[in-house]
Amino acid sequence: MADKVESYRDLKVWQRAMALAEACYLETRDFPREEMFGLTSQIRRAATSIAANIAEGYGREQTGTYVQFLRVSQGSLKELETHLLIVQRVKLVPGKELEPLLEMCQELGKMLRSLIRSLQERQT
Repeated sequence: MADKVESYRDLKVWQRAMALAEACYLETRDFPREEMFGLTSQIRRAATSIAANIAEGYGREQTGTYVQFLRVSQGSLKELETHLLIVQRVKLVPGKELEPLLEMCQELGKMLRSLIRSLQERQT
């Protein structure tokens, strides 16, 4: 039997999004100071936007609106992935240090797609 969802905080997708945001904050702590208003800020904003939009969408009255917010989360996730790939390309972090974050992004993307599909199927 599935756990009862009483709040967006009970959603595994939101919990994973929060873990990703936390990991991004920790990873960017040691970025060069000149990146504070560049990639550091962009990564943190995109990461927090994912969880925030999941929560905001959950709080809406209509399933269609919820799905719309989940799609915004997907967009923020792709933005985050792109920023992380840029960080790799310009070698702000050594080697494959960002691979765990990119794997978290991939897993979260699958969870978001699954939730969207589930909600859309319920609508029909």
